Amino acid sequence: MYSSDSFFTLSVAGQIGLLLVSVFMAIVTLGFTRLLTFHRPYILRPFIWGVVFISFIWLSPQGYYTYYRLIFDGLPAQSVIQAPPRPEVLWAYLTFSGAATLSAHAIGVLGWLTLVVAMLPRRKRPPATDA
Repeated sequence: MYSSDSFFTLSVAGQIGLLLVSVFMAIVTLGFTRLLTFHRPYILRPFIWGVVFISFIWLSPQGYYTYYRLIFDGLPAQSVIQAPPRPEVLWAYLTFSGAATLSAHAIGVLGWLTLVVAMLPRRKRPPATDA
């Protein structure tokens, strides 16, 4: 399914670097989602999740482009951020019905993971004990 994916055109070092960049960005996104939703009512959490997910899809290409500038000579310094994604693009990511690429499917998985993180309950504090 992924044999012609552009990921496989990178060197092994380039692939490892791209994976590290992706994992870092995913962890930051999940942490940011948790931070924004932790003390919020459950009714607001899907809205916050949507804003974070849309922001990731919208802004993450700049992070990846910055990485590509490190591994490919001659790429100009420029902004690659375009218009925010349309609802049908979001739907395609979340339903895995869009492009059959590693990046599209990873975005879909991240979308669902951020929703799970957004809906996680707060931990109850253990009762204070008299010592």
